[in-house]
Amino acid sequence: MIYIHLGAGAGDLDERADLRCGFTELIKKNYRNGDKIFLVEANPANIEKLKESYNDIPEVNIFNIGISSSKESRLNFYYAEEDAPHYQITSIKSEHVQKHYPNSTIKKFNIRCLTINDFLKNFVKETEIDYLSIDLEGIDYEILMSLDLDKFNIKRISIEHYHLKKNEKRNLLKHLSNKGYSYSGFGYDHNNLDYLFVKKKILWNQILSKLLIYVRFKKLKYLNFLIIKD
Repeated sequence: MIYIHLGAGAGDLDERADLRCGFTELIKKNYRNGDKIFLVEANPANIEKLKESYNDIPEVNIFNIGISSSKESRLNFYYAEEDAPHYQITSIKSEHVQKHYPNSTIKKFNIRCLTINDFLKNFVKETEIDYLSIDLEGIDYEILMSLDLDKFNIKRISIEHYHLKKNEKRNLLKHLSNKGYSYSGFGYDHNNLDYLFVKKKILWNQILSKLLIYVRFKKLKYLNFLIIKD
């Protein structure tokens, strides 16, 4: 099994990291010898905690790089001083960080970046991937839309939906449906802030997924009761 987490934060060692530690718990619960884990985190301040979080997993690969849709080799990333000591909200967009921490000092750093396709090609080096989690704080949509789903066969994809605009949801659902994916409810985020898609044509789920554009977050759990689970 190959698991990839883009925007891994500090793993489950940040006591506030209920937005991210669901992935860590998924790995710790399901890891088997031979599984490969790839974790990407842009903020250098999170790397040591992330390593500690996964110190019992032998096949874990941690990359302190940024993922972007740009071909620029290095870019600025931003985070809030108030978000210390572990920085959940690290983004390529300063306004995204400011929205979460309007009264905090915003800091920046410059780091090496890759597109998602280059990262998969050069570091994962596999075209068959079991699970991809995208939590990239404000650029989730553009990263997923730039992913070459004709080249990479990814069985499950989760993406943070909380910041998606209505037109982005519409485009995303249409795009994934065209690539053979069906909505499968919430992913592994403890606050249910991510959508899960499986690479399987489940017509009923695809029909229901059209309602995601209109259903408010608090009502999503009722829609998910109707989903056929993969």
